[in-house]
Amino acid sequence: MLNLLMIAVGLSMDASAVSMSNGMCVSARSNKSRFFGSALVWSIMFGVFQGLMPLIGYFLGKAFSGFISSIDHWVAFVLLAFIGGKMVWEAIHPEEEECEVSLPFQTIVTQAIATSIDALAVGVSFALLQIEIFSASGIIALTTFLCSIVASFLGKVFGSLLKSKAEVFGGVILILIGLKILLEHTILA
Repeated sequence: MLNLLMIAVGLSMDASAVSMSNGMCVSARSNKSRFFGSALVWSIMFGVFQGLMPLIGYFLGKAFSGFISSIDHWVAFVLLAFIGGKMVWEAIHPEEEECEVSLPFQTIVTQAIATSIDALAVGVSFALLQIEIFSASGIIALTTFLCSIVASFLGKVFGSLLKSKAEVFGGVILILIGLKILLEHTILA
């Protein structure tokens, strides 16, 4: 159980960092109730995807384990670099609002997928280790939700301190997370 909880916390760190980034951006222009609603939505989405990916990995893992583990880091890197680059670009070229009051649903889904790619690989390993997948996925989902909601409020605090720099900082965080995932699976592997 302790190992599973440590895995859940580890998997939730990328989603927590993105939640903090979202909190910095969204807090700049929203009232408390709107912010809480937005933070709740993306935290739930991150938890759901972190819980679903191990299930998908588990059921597909035995047949495709070599292929999945060979590209998961590239998918996560491309998605996070794209989202982070877009945030930095929009902050540097403020033709629209610097930060959106709420993130579009498709952006939240993209973030949720990008931050949960590693959980897919964990699901593959769970299949090989014959871990009880439903309880494991539930623990991962709940842990990610809780870490993400806390990180969202930390981001809100930092976002109000950083004001216009929040979106640039958040975008850079996303790019660095993507780069970290890529490096862990290519150079440091």
